[in-house]
Amino acid sequence: MSDVTQLLREWNAGAPDARDRLMLVLYEPLREMADRHLIRERHGHTLQPTALVHEVYLRLADQRHVEWRDRLHFFAVAAQVMRRILVDHARRRKSEKRGGGEVPIAIELAVELCEERDFDLIALDLALDRLAAIYPKQAKLVELRFFAGLTLDETAEALSISPATVSREWTLARAWLRRAMSAA
Repeated sequence: MSDVTQLLREWNAGAPDARDRLMLVLYEPLREMADRHLIRERHGHTLQPTALVHEVYLRLADQRHVEWRDRLHFFAVAAQVMRRILVDHARRRKSEKRGGGEVPIAIELAVELCEERDFDLIALDLALDRLAAIYPKQAKLVELRFFAGLTLDETAEALSISPATVSREWTLARAWLRRAMSAA
């Protein structure tokens, strides 16, 4: 059993310092995840990777009803939390601009050309919510691949499916999101 899994089990059991020890171990991987997300954001983004990781920490620290299973489960939940923080931040920014008049871009640019900046995270979030209502497994897969940055194999392990299935579902989910975002 890995150190992370052991610390997660201790946290589940209520060990007082397990959460803090876990965050020390996982700080760098979370910071790298935050870096990957913020690289794709617009120039001059006001949220910094360190602040994003700290916000994730604060939200995860309040979790009382999560039974942590392992490292992949933790990163899946952390990816969801990070997604919510980034979307909330984008919504606040957009509302400050009174609508801003931004035009959604195709998901292929957001996913396949992640180096591009200024893609519409809110449009992606809305499309992902619609996908989750119809195909929840594909939406979860997109969260793990896009927001958590998991590989095909890590995603397969997290979802308990084969890498070939992940590859097929990833292709279908991207196509669905591309169509949904271009229709918006």
